[in-house]
Amino acid sequence: MSEKKATKAVDNKFAAFIKENLGIMVALAVMCIFLAVFPATSSSFLTPKNMFNILRQISTNMLLACGMTMVIILGGIDLSVGSIIALSGVLSAGCVARYGLPIPAALLVGVLVGLLIGCINGGIIALTTIPPFIVTLATMNVARGLAKVYTGGSPVRVVTKEWQFLGAGYIGPVPVPVIIMIVVVVISALIMNSTKMGRHIYAVGGNAQAAVFSGIKVSKVKFFVHAFSGVMAGLAGIILASRMYSGQPTAGEGAEMDAIAAVVVGGTSMSGGSGKIGGTVIGALIIGILNNGLNLLNVNSFWQDVVKGIVILLAVLIDYFRTNKK
Repeated sequence: MSEKKATKAVDNKFAAFIKENLGIMVALAVMCIFLAVFPATSSSFLTPKNMFNILRQISTNMLLACGMTMVIILGGIDLSVGSIIALSGVLSAGCVARYGLPIPAALLVGVLVGLLIGCINGGIIALTTIPPFIVTLATMNVARGLAKVYTGGSPVRVVTKEWQFLGAGYIGPVPVPVIIMIVVVVISALIMNSTKMGRHIYAVGGNAQAAVFSGIKVSKVKFFVHAFSGVMAGLAGIILASRMYSGQPTAGEGAEMDAIAAVVVGGTSMSGGSGKIGGTVIGALIIGILNNGLNLLNVNSFWQDVVKGIVILLAVLIDYFRTNKK
């Protein structure tokens, strides 16, 4: 009997997920069908090599988007993640190339850099009334500036095979970044759906004042969310530096926009209080497949930015009308 109840609960959750995300799932399916049958892309889009290439390309954005989902559900925004990618990448690469540290120690440095900046963001936002937009805009510039100061504007190259494994290696046929991405998505979904912290994030994003009256420590929630976002950016930074064989001070430029796009396209409300990691996964896939399709069609990179901007605007408009209907 209990097994039947458990199965029914899973079926109900799956049905609810399909219902909530039907629109973006249809959009994803239409995009895939178009690229699979269009003459210019049909021969290359559905190949296993291209599928893994898409997953590898979206892996860093997915990490950022998982953290950004929590931030936006909370009612905030984190503009610093792209610059954290650069700073964590150059410092972790520098630890290997300049100081000869073991690779595990260098990777830890990269993650800790992200955690530190995330904690700075979270601490200021939790303890003051300064808007998250302003706080993370400031740390975005600080982190980017520090990356350029440390490198002098030049890449920090690392050519060892061990360094390249994290961003360009494989376990069997699966790229390592894809495996890391799946683990992060599962952890993020568990936090949001199965923990007290996840429930508190939704509560604070829905109504911070009511959350205070309910006994929720709002400052603790804000601190955790921004620290988590920083860790995700730090991890993305070392993966990208590994894949590029170097830490680049210009890495991650515009990455925060791709992460926000994935979150918003995935159905998370910019006004806070609602959204799902599952929707963000679909949103990141849409952005990734859109980028891949435009590349296969040889669309100029400048026009690709225009298309992505239009997609974000449409997603925000849909969210606006959906919110106002309620």
